[in-house]
Amino acid sequence: MSEYKTTQEVAAMCRTSPETVRYWRHIGKGPASFKLGRKVLYATEDVEAWIRAAREVQNGGSAA
Repeated sequence: MSEYKTTQEVAAMCRTSPETVRYWRHIGKGPASFKLGRKVLYATEDVEAWIRAAREVQNGGSAA
């Protein structure tokens, strides 16, 4: 079973503001998210995969 994070928790993981995470979601740049009622949630594995992918882009395809 997956663990889910709020926008604030994702912002803390990325060391940025919740407003930035909301903006990323708005422009389609951030990790996959979904709404449960009025709350936006992110599966932890999706956030981690998104961070890994960003690292790979920065490292030219090698996350080592």
